[in-house]
Amino acid sequence: MKANKKAFILSMRVIAGKAKGHQLKVPKRTNTRPATDLVRGAIFSILENITSDWAQVLDLFSGSGALGIEALSRGAGWVDFVEQNSRCCGIIRQNLEKTKLAAKAHLYCCSVAKALSFLDKEYSIILMDPPYSDPSISNIVTRLATSKLVGTSSILVVTHSSRLPLNATYPPLNLIKEHRHGDSCIAVYQKENKS
Repeated sequence: MKANKKAFILSMRVIAGKAKGHQLKVPKRTNTRPATDLVRGAIFSILENITSDWAQVLDLFSGSGALGIEALSRGAGWVDFVEQNSRCCGIIRQNLEKTKLAAKAHLYCCSVAKALSFLDKEYSIILMDPPYSDPSISNIVTRLATSKLVGTSSILVVTHSSRLPLNATYPPLNLIKEHRHGDSCIAVYQKENKS
């Protein structure tokens, strides 16, 4: 089991874009569960097919920063990272420096709940990769749905365990796409179209 985990950690890399191939440092012995290359690849394949607006990205439960860094590598204008574990925050900073993407990012080392209380801009894309055992995922999606962080064309992507399904709707957000890979489920939400 130990060797397996070590092999997994070494496989964390940026998949595409300016920083393609850069190995990313991943925190050991924390409750983070980094999205695998396959899951990250699927997330960005979905995003590239449904939106061209990558101006402002929010990466919640950032862990190693892999999702936000992938977005920056693929041309995102700016990424705000939110992670409460101080060790993970240090690793995100190191990964941003290593990939030379730190100038287009800000890291908030605090809980997602706290960040949602002070962040006040609209994001094009919100990436949310919480621990699969976190019982508050649905509550956070509910808060996001009615917050000013989500605009009419914002895309919210949530990864979660297929054993803990999310709702098809968090008014005014609706599930527009769902993709499963093993136990990982990618749920993509957008505001309902009023036209």
